[in-house]
Amino acid sequence: MKKFDALIIGSGQAGTPLSKKLARLGWKVALIEKDAVGGTCINVGCTPTKTMIASAKMAYEVNRAGDYGIHAGPAQVDINKVLARKDEVVKRFRSGSQKGLETTDNLELVFGTATFVAEKEIKVEFNNGGEETFTADKIFINAGARPVIPEIEGLKQINYLTSTTIMELRQVPEHLLIVGGSYIGLEFGQMYRRFGSKVTVVESSPRFLPKEDEDIATCICRFLEEEAISIKTGAHIQLFEKDGNRIAATLKNEKVEEVIDCSHVLLATGRKSNADLLRVDAAGIAIDEHGFIKVDNDLQTNVKGIFAMGDIKGGPQFTHISYNDHLLIYKFVVDHQHVNYHDRQVPYTMFTDPQLGRVGVTEDEARKKGMKVRVATLSMKYVARAIENGDTRGMLKAVVDTDSDQILGAAVIGQEGGEIMTVLQMAMLGGIKWQQVRELPIAHPLYAESLNNLFMQFDTK
Repeated sequence: MKKFDALIIGSGQAGTPLSKKLARLGWKVALIEKDAVGGTCINVGCTPTKTMIASAKMAYEVNRAGDYGIHAGPAQVDINKVLARKDEVVKRFRSGSQKGLETTDNLELVFGTATFVAEKEIKVEFNNGGEETFTADKIFINAGARPVIPEIEGLKQINYLTSTTIMELRQVPEHLLIVGGSYIGLEFGQMYRRFGSKVTVVESSPRFLPKEDEDIATCICRFLEEEAISIKTGAHIQLFEKDGNRIAATLKNEKVEEVIDCSHVLLATGRKSNADLLRVDAAGIAIDEHGFIKVDNDLQTNVKGIFAMGDIKGGPQFTHISYNDHLLIYKFVVDHQHVNYHDRQVPYTMFTDPQLGRVGVTEDEARKKGMKVRVATLSMKYVARAIENGDTRGMLKAVVDTDSDQILGAAVIGQEGGEIMTVLQMAMLGGIKWQQVRELPIAHPLYAESLNNLFMQFDTK
């Protein structure tokens, strides 16, 4: 058995920086990676999808060039070059991350499959053959999640796609049917629509984007439908049938049943924890009813000395949350500080075009909790920079506490919506009142300048 001070399973956005920091303290560290360094984000998540989204946006802009007096379209999409560019960016990020690990003293990067065999014992089956048992007083799990494959009749008879496999598809689908109106599904839907696919999104919830306020969801639905993306809510796929190169999908909602003919099916129905693949039960690690590892406020499992970070522990599945997990764990393990991970802000951005940036409570959440709030909204039609750039799709929204004047939440739909949202996130963290944002001299003409006008809405109420 090989003994270490720390074992880290998974080289994602928590495992990689934590392993390097502990090794630099003089700890003897082993980082075990099953596939490729970088985790979901670099290999099959943020990096490849946003690289491809950039290509799709370029196609969209080329087709709109005439509106600006520039004659360039129509755009011709070379999907092989799109994928080659994506692969090159992924390779650059992955190799840089791997080199950083391999050149860190006291850190051993191990490629293999890890499974628990006892409380503090892990069997590693090496990718190049052989196996060995590792042990350590401290074990950190950053092994991520994988796409959920729903139970739908006929699904196993068709060549369905997931968020991972669709990025290897060497053709632009004639008609892409997306099961699930999730953030991931909508990003892919708009991307492939701009590449030339007909796109249909099937969402089981009666309301589109149910976690967002209705005005925000309606705004997003509107600009997607303006690009001829068909969105069907309150609908369930009952059956898939394969007919040669075609797929027939039977949909049913409360009123009608219909059959949609498509060429490809993308499953965007969520992600499930990889805890079962690690056989965490052998270590006595508790999981919840959905298979995610249970953790306390310090991200420690019920087994002392074993921690879980990132998607495998449940909760918001975002790269920046995984990275922040490692910071909190470092403070607890090394600096002996207790930091409750429930207390942190959880911002996110959906990378449709325009983006949705969101942080804090929604208006719906505030009303349901009985909070005394004021709400300010502003259409991008009244934002100078949006008008000048020729794209006024979107809106800004802020939820403010009536008594304290503190900003409690914000949603921004627009070009660089995530960047604008971050300005409000920092205001929230710093306790800055809405009046201070309204009066702040912001450089003209930035998108962020719209925050002045957003809070001026309170002056007229």
